[in-house]
Amino acid sequence: MPFAFDLAILNCGELLTLAGERRGPRRRSGLIELGLIQNGAIGISRGKIAWVGAQREYRRQGRARREIDAGGKVVLPGFVDPHTHAVFAGSREGEWAEKLRGVPYLEILQRGGGILSTVEATRDASLKSLTETAEHFLGQMLACGTTTVEIKSGYGLDLKNEVKILKVIEQLKKRVPIDPVPTFLGAHTIPKEYSDRPEAYVDQVIEMLPAVRGRARFCDVFCEEGAFNADQTRRILEAAKSEGFAIKLHAGEFSDQEGVRLAAEFGAVSVDHLDHIRPEEMPLLAQSGAVGVLLPGVSHFLMSKHLPPARALIEAGVPIALATDFNPGSSPTLSMQEIIHLAVRDFKLSAAEAISAATINAAHAVGMGEVVGSLEVGKQADILILDLERYEQLPYFFGVNHLEKVLKKGKVVYSSC
Repeated sequence: MPFAFDLAILNCGELLTLAGERRGPRRRSGLIELGLIQNGAIGISRGKIAWVGAQREYRRQGRARREIDAGGKVVLPGFVDPHTHAVFAGSREGEWAEKLRGVPYLEILQRGGGILSTVEATRDASLKSLTETAEHFLGQMLACGTTTVEIKSGYGLDLKNEVKILKVIEQLKKRVPIDPVPTFLGAHTIPKEYSDRPEAYVDQVIEMLPAVRGRARFCDVFCEEGAFNADQTRRILEAAKSEGFAIKLHAGEFSDQEGVRLAAEFGAVSVDHLDHIRPEEMPLLAQSGAVGVLLPGVSHFLMSKHLPPARALIEAGVPIALATDFNPGSSPTLSMQEIIHLAVRDFKLSAAEAISAATINAAHAVGMGEVVGSLEVGKQADILILDLERYEQLPYFFGVNHLEKVLKKGKVVYSSC
């Protein structure tokens, strides 16, 4: 009798498939629909999901060449981290000490710290050293369950160094079993050499776009006080659209600079941060189809008292996702498990909502919702086995790596035992 599957995962105590009848990201009450199968099983062939169902139905499908016993534990899709800045040099723990003493982030940025200090270190670093450092970071992400990650440029701020960062991302595809999604963020902040000529730097970003086309899937802009205003953001987005980039946008982290309206106008795939968003903009964002990516690691690390209105966004119909925003200045965390904990604790999401936001909705936030983010027939077999009895324990036991196994495209790429 021929084998039905290359690999099967059996005895899944709680199998969270995140499967649903509707295409697209989850909204409102759809966020709590985890597609849970008690005592489930998964069949995998050629790196993709071939069958999902109850354990009792598995033997009717045939046998697998190899079987993994999940031991009655929680099984779910690999996490998708849809917003990171994982390629950089240097460290900024000294600035964090200043923040703990009450020095505002924008003040540190204005005197040449913050992003600008990381830009200086990244410009000085070689492609080799940047690749080795980023490879280490992604290895840690993988060990915490991230199997797809968006990575932005933005610490080069000139063509040579922005291309260098995008080349690093290309190298990471060959070195780490994670799918990296590259984003061009030349419009991260105004570099020192253009501090008195911001419009000239906007021109430079626009001139970079043809050279990075093909290396980056998305173009992002930091639309924020002290970075790029609405008019400057519009100029860059118009040029990016004409060059064929899909759009992402940093908006509303510290202030409202009309970024949400621009995201809706330009058909952004995601708009990220949203700590500051007007109530009347929420229906506009919901209608636009953009995913609202929330970043609880940032508000936690910066000790912000102004949190994004997560519940109001959900009630308005905005599909929300979660991300680490891994970076050296405002969210130096690599763990989506920790982000899920913070989203439940600080943003008052339920465990189910947070898991949906970290898997299927996060996949849609990087344009990969038809490939990853749920355990459905035809999708990549990116699968986590957690050493937990119930999924509600994921945010409850915090500060612990619950991963027992990570599978990427049907292959075990991490095991804790």
